Amino acid sequence: MLKWTTYLDDEDGDEDEKGRLPDMPMTAGPVQNALYKSRTVLIFGEINSELAQATTAQLLALASESDAPIRVVVHSPGGHVESGDTIHDVIRFIRPEVRMIGTGWVVSAGALIYVAAPREHRYALPNTRFMLHQPIGAVNGRAADVEIEANQIVAARERLNRIFAAATGQELSTLARETRRNLWMTAHEAQAYGLVHRVIEHVHEV
Repeated sequence: MLKWTTYLDDEDGDEDEKGRLPDMPMTAGPVQNALYKSRTVLIFGEINSELAQATTAQLLALASESDAPIRVVVHSPGGHVESGDTIHDVIRFIRPEVRMIGTGWVVSAGALIYVAAPREHRYALPNTRFMLHQPIGAVNGRAADVEIEANQIVAARERLNRIFAAATGQELSTLARETRRNLWMTAHEAQAYGLVHRVIEHVHEV
């Protein structure tokens, strides 16, 4: 498990140390430490339990330090819906404003994380691709168990459709129809769809 440390002043500490930004663990390298100090979280790769744990740890640690905005950069082919749910919910749970930046590709559960931020705080770099689709599952076993799991997939699909409809401003029926198959969008198409607020090229635009 990731452990985070805050910088504490000791009674005999140097006055110059007061107000210093907290460091990440001693095992963290200079890049990770710089990201932490700049309140930047990277979500790269497959969305799974390990990534959800690491991301949640970073978000909660940063939220405990101050209410200053947190910048999240997402590049993901998707993954487990429940792991995406965890990150989505934690982003909405913490007090600091989260500014989301999509890059590369933001797909499936990655898009679920992306829309956790309010629309006005959702940005994309120019060459980002987005994709929305229905949750996918494979079930084997007894007929009764297959039926239960199939019902769970249907419930997850309906829930995700409601989340994306609310996040984009699209009609629920329209979104449900368009995501029956993979719905790919460029950054500018995603902006027109309501998924992205603004396509940016430079950091000062965030």
